[in-house]
Amino acid sequence: MMYVLVTRGVISGLGKGVIASSIGLLLKSCGLRVTSIKIDPYINSDAGTMSPFEHGEVFVFDDGNEVDFDLGNYERFLDITLTRDNNITTGKIYQSIIDKERKGDYLGKNV
Repeated sequence: MMYVLVTRGVISGLGKGVIASSIGLLLKSCGLRVTSIKIDPYINSDAGTMSPFEHGEVFVFDDGNEVDFDLGNYERFLDITLTRDNNITTGKIYQSIIDKERKGDYLGKNV
């Protein structure tokens, strides 16, 4: 399994999505299986509650998850179906940790 990371800060409009999609399409044309994962630093668990004036448009996956519009571009460009698992936010990670803590999974340890 290989990973290709495309990164460049939090400034929008630099072409990170186009680069990631293009690399994915090139790898796919070579016969490799590709997928795309977008990792955002937002505390929001999904893009549905974010300001469209600050964040931009929202894309809705077939599974109903509201995500960054870049993921919609990846889905169309690469001709693949993505799910909520292809979108990771800091908020989702925090929520997962809090849910585990509330269930007692950490057995009283400091988290």
